[in-house]
Amino acid sequence: MKKMIILLAALTLLLTSCKPAGSPNGGGNAEPGSVNVFNWGEYMDENLNEMFTQQTGIEVNYNTYPNNEVLYSTLVGGGSSYDVIIPSDYMISRMIDEDLIQQLDFGNIPNFENIDPDLKNPAYDPENLYSVPYAWGTVGIIYDKTRVSAPVDSWSALFDKQYSGQILMFDNSRDAFGIALKLLGYSFNTTDEGKLREAFNLLLEQKPLVQAHVMDQIFDKMENGEAILAPYYAGDALTMMDANENLAFAFPKEGTNVFVDAFCIPKGAANKAAAEAYINFMCSYEPGLSNIDVTGYSTPLLDVYESLDEEIKNDGISYPTDMSGFETFTNLPEWTLSLYNELWIELFK
Repeated sequence: MKKMIILLAALTLLLTSCKPAGSPNGGGNAEPGSVNVFNWGEYMDENLNEMFTQQTGIEVNYNTYPNNEVLYSTLVGGGSSYDVIIPSDYMISRMIDEDLIQQLDFGNIPNFENIDPDLKNPAYDPENLYSVPYAWGTVGIIYDKTRVSAPVDSWSALFDKQYSGQILMFDNSRDAFGIALKLLGYSFNTTDEGKLREAFNLLLEQKPLVQAHVMDQIFDKMENGEAILAPYYAGDALTMMDANENLAFAFPKEGTNVFVDAFCIPKGAANKAAAEAYINFMCSYEPGLSNIDVTGYSTPLLDVYESLDEEIKNDGISYPTDMSGFETFTNLPEWTLSLYNELWIELFK
């Protein structure tokens, strides 16, 4: 999705980096210090961290995780040293329920006004007290169109024996089970034990066909031609397609996941004001434009969306117009989450 005029964005960022802390893009009245950020891998223009430091004097300590479940276990295991995290919708709901994140002071995040109203007050945070959208996107199948013999329009392609040893699969339970559930005609959010065990059996049948259960490694494997098919996030798929012209992307006919990832601040974060300054900075125009250009994901920022090329708005992947069959993950009851964990462990015995 490297189609925007990145030089313009870079020039604007360079000019705005001269702004003192306290300007709207600089994050309010935060004092110099540090902020510890924990984000998904391959999910940010990391040059922005240096820009933020230039504007505010606040140093950024940046680390990454591969999926929501690792983020959750890190926080539960004592990861409160992080000031900014970026979980997905269903995980935000769980973290609110378990008192793992704290309410935001939106007086320190004036750029929240720039968020698309359709993404405010979401089901996972209905009063919009705990989160600020970072990006949104969808999931589909990325594949090598020169090595796939049949149309890729179904999750069944990931279970096709003719591609044995050339299939990659998500290395987290919610996404992997979600694919199996959709292929079986069920909701991502079912709590029916029988349906979940059906999905487990399908994943068990698929396991011998799978080259590897991975997350960020899908980038290198697909770009370098080490695999033929993989499920992945649309934004990353666009980045991979830019790097390898043999790659293509498809939404399965059974339906797929549409998600929102959002900024949150964990309970016990030591640098809350700096965290809110960072969130505000990332929600301003120039960082938002550069970030979306680098990551390929869909922006929640109104001014960034308005500035996009029509080609990007109409590519059918970044901003799909027909989202029938798309479904959002929701938080599940504790007993269902325990069953997920049990079955996921059983899958790899």
